[in-house]
This record gives sequence, C-alpha cells and structure tokens, in this order.
Amino acid sequence: MSGDTQGLQSHLQSGLTTTCRCWLIKRQDGQTYGFTDHDMELGFDGLTFKASTGLTATAIEQATGLSIDNSEAMGGLSDAAVKEEDIEAGRFDGAEVRAWLVNWKDTAQRKLQFRGSIGELRRAGGAFHAELRGLTDLLNRPLGRIYQKPCTAVLGDGSCKFNLNAPGYWVEAEVASLADGGIVQLRGAQAHDSAWFERGRMDVVTGTAVGLWASIKQDERVNGGRRITLWSGIDGGLAVGDRVRLTAGCDKSMGVCRKKFNNLINFQGFPDLPNEDWVMAVPKKSNPNNGGSRR
Repeated sequence: MSGDTQGLQSHLQSGLTTTCRCWLIKRQDGQTYGFTDHDMELGFDGLTFKASTGLTATAIEQATGLSIDNSEAMGGLSDAAVKEEDIEAGRFDGAEVRAWLVNWKDTAQRKLQFRGSIGELRRAGGAFHAELRGLTDLLNRPLGRIYQKPCTAVLGDGSCKFNLNAPGYWVEAEVASLADGGIVQLRGAQAHDSAWFERGRMDVVTGTAVGLWASIKQDERVNGGRRITLWSGIDGGLAVGDRVRLTAGCDKSMGVCRKKFNNLINFQGFPDLPNEDWVMAVPKKSNPNNGGSRR
C-alpha cells in the first residue's frame, strides 16, 4: 500500500509539488474511514478518502530507535463521518491508523508516513481530537512474568487456553428492562446459578449497540430471567428487545479454575507463594513454619 515512492520522491525534487495527506482509520469492528486534507475526494487500493470531513493533522514526529512516533488528528463531528455517540461508546478506542503523503494528481505516487493506533480521544465544541500513537508504543509496556497467588491470565486467552464457546459457559438472552447504575434485566437464561457470570462479560449481539461489551459486576438469577449489574454502562444505545451474550466469569483463584473450568493445568498463578509475614518469621519446630513443606 506504499505505492510508487520513487515517483513521489522525483515529484518532490521537481520543486513544484501537488501533494496532500490521506488517513485511514480502521476500527476494531472492521468499520473503515478515509479522510484527506485535499479539496477533492481521492481513492487508491479500493479505498475512498473523503474531503468533506474537515480532518486535519499536526506534523508527524518521528525518530530513530524505540522513540514513539506521534501526531494528532482533528476533525468535525458529523453523521457522515465520526459520530459523537460512537466516540462515547468507545468504538474508536484502539483503532488502527495509517497516513500517506500523496500526489493528488497521480495517487500511485504516495508514501506511507505513519502507522499506529488511536490513543487518547477527546471531543469539544463539535469537534474531536485524536492522539495518534506509532507502532513502537506497543513496546512501551512492562514485560515479564508476575509472581502472585491469583492467575495472571485472561480467561480464554493464549495462556489460559480455555474454550469460551464450550457449552454451558455462555448463553444468549433478551433485554427486558434497563435501570440506572448499569442494571440490566434479562428475559430467559435461567439455567445457570446466580453469580455464574460474575467477572465475565456481556456482549451486545443485536441492535444499535451491536459489537459493544461490558464487564459484569453482579449476576443474580431471578424469576423469569437474570439481573445483571455492569461495572460501567454501555453507551452505544442498548435498548429493550436487544439480544446479549453472557460469558462466564473467573475470579482467578485456583479453586475456581479447577472446579468451574477444569483447567488447572493452565493455571498461571502461584497459590503456594508465601506472604511477607511467613517469609520474615523465625523457623520454630513448635509451629508449621519449621522449614518443611507447607502442604
């Protein structure tokens, strides 16, 4: 997708240039948006970059080594491009971003200048401001193993390896009512005990909020269905009649891993790790801290 960079270089060296910038935003749900600061729409590689959105960007700061490339994009909120409710719902969080320098007279002459993701996204005065973070931002994270009693894996990830699509660990239900405080009353889904879905997640599978999800704080089986309390509400327009999918939760303890999921072989915690008081205690034959096995 870089295009004819040599042709672009020759064009830039000619002294009379016809260049502009194009941006591609690809959300995690697959929705794509194309913008350009040119006064006409452009297209290449099957993508269309609209000029009517009013998107502009500051200069891209790039450096050698592991320094993080960064920039900022600004544009107007509109129904045709970036909607305020989509930003509020988190649909643009972590979206992939690509930026090209393009010869608008010959779009084959272009160069990919930036690739990364959207960081902080804020809105004010009918406009949005998006922080753009380069690929090296992924390296700006702590690495290594954490030694702690609870499991460090996320249920269903590559370390846990549990199949969340296994029968009995998920269920679909219909939204019966909504209340303040992130409380969702569901119709049906009574086969599981109360608290089965606590610490799990609720994904919206139909309606205007489809694709959004939230973590489950409390789960209670009630007559006719379930009462779900979310840690934070879904801001994408969840409505009565929408269908949601509940996925079982895990408190990351060894007992739940063994009894609820039968997945102890992949447990990523250290349940026998001694606490600080036990480490600092003086060994005595008269108590369990005698230097022998703790089992």
